[in-house]
Amino acid sequence: MQIDFHYYATYCAAFLAGYSHEECMDICYSAQFVDLCTETFLSRLGAPLSAATTQLQLELADASSDIISLQNITRIWSSFHFLPGDLYAQKKGCSKRYLNKYRLICNTNGELLVNTVKRAKNNSLQAVGIAMHVLADTWAHRYFAGTPSLVINNTDRYFFELIPDGDRCFERRITFKPNPSMTDNLNESIYVNSLYQNKESSIMNLGHGRAGHLPDYSFIRYKYLPAWGDYDEIIKDNPSDYLHAFTQMIEAMKYLRGEREDFVADTYDFDAIAPYREKIESIIKKRQLDSSRDWKAFGEKLSGCSIEFFNVNKYLKEYNMATPKEIDDTFIGRFIIAALGQKSMVTNAIYKSGNRLAGFSVDYAKKGFRGIADYRKLLDQLRRADDDSLSKN
Repeated sequence: MQIDFHYYATYCAAFLAGYSHEECMDICYSAQFVDLCTETFLSRLGAPLSAATTQLQLELADASSDIISLQNITRIWSSFHFLPGDLYAQKKGCSKRYLNKYRLICNTNGELLVNTVKRAKNNSLQAVGIAMHVLADTWAHRYFAGTPSLVINNTDRYFFELIPDGDRCFERRITFKPNPSMTDNLNESIYVNSLYQNKESSIMNLGHGRAGHLPDYSFIRYKYLPAWGDYDEIIKDNPSDYLHAFTQMIEAMKYLRGEREDFVADTYDFDAIAPYREKIESIIKKRQLDSSRDWKAFGEKLSGCSIEFFNVNKYLKEYNMATPKEIDDTFIGRFIIAALGQKSMVTNAIYKSGNRLAGFSVDYAKKGFRGIADYRKLLDQLRRADDDSLSKN
């Protein structure tokens, strides 16, 4: 997904879930910041590099293909953008090496999604925003994996766009071109993708790079034959998926606000959007590369407040001016702690499943601090939470 959904649509979902305008701004900023919090950005602040939630193209280009680099890539992309749907999925007749990659395929409504939402409960608004980014991406990025893999993520010539024409659709073959200077051509279904590399673990085969930005467009419907699916045809209906993502975010945030007793997979608040459903669906289905303007206008009409344009540097001064005692309670400080927690949770789940593609992991809540110094913040936070609980009792 892009800024249109992660920032503006997330604001709309948060407002419909009952958050105030100010809270919605914190949530949607955090959701969009997930796509910008790189090691390069964090290094400028002297912040923990392990809190990176994405990687720049230049960072990926500089990454080597050794096991440590691949594990770091997998930790980031599987934790925040391609949340695995089933870490214990079975597939007959394949090697353990392939099965491990197959189990990292992103899908909706998995156990990790429920855990992602629940770990944001009674946490910061930054944690809520991160959870909403992860939730939304399970819908847009389903069927691709957050680890470099040609066999999982590759595309071939059998890739067709299904374009509405009255009550029916007509098919148009999609042409992919690995030309980053080119703009996607909606009129002719020509889309930019990553360069084909036959090496299984090339970074060109990470996520949906081989399918370009198609998964990020809410309007598009397409079909293709993935190798991991034994070349059975899959139809991806983004308008339906994005509507489900939007209503599931509302459901999740009502739980996080305390309006729902529990968050259960495969639950959606369609009642909340009933008065606005026609407008929401019109935005989702509109053929355009970026629907930010439409979502922004809808959000401002909902709340009666102005939604400021996203500014990645908005909270830099606060973080830079903070003392060591204050820094974890700044906006970026709270985001860092929430990001470390999400990455730790997902990495630990992958590791406990017997899959080593995301590297070694321990459960900090049970075993305490081990290894990467950045993660000491998580243990300190757990101790503070325990101390606060004891003082209240």
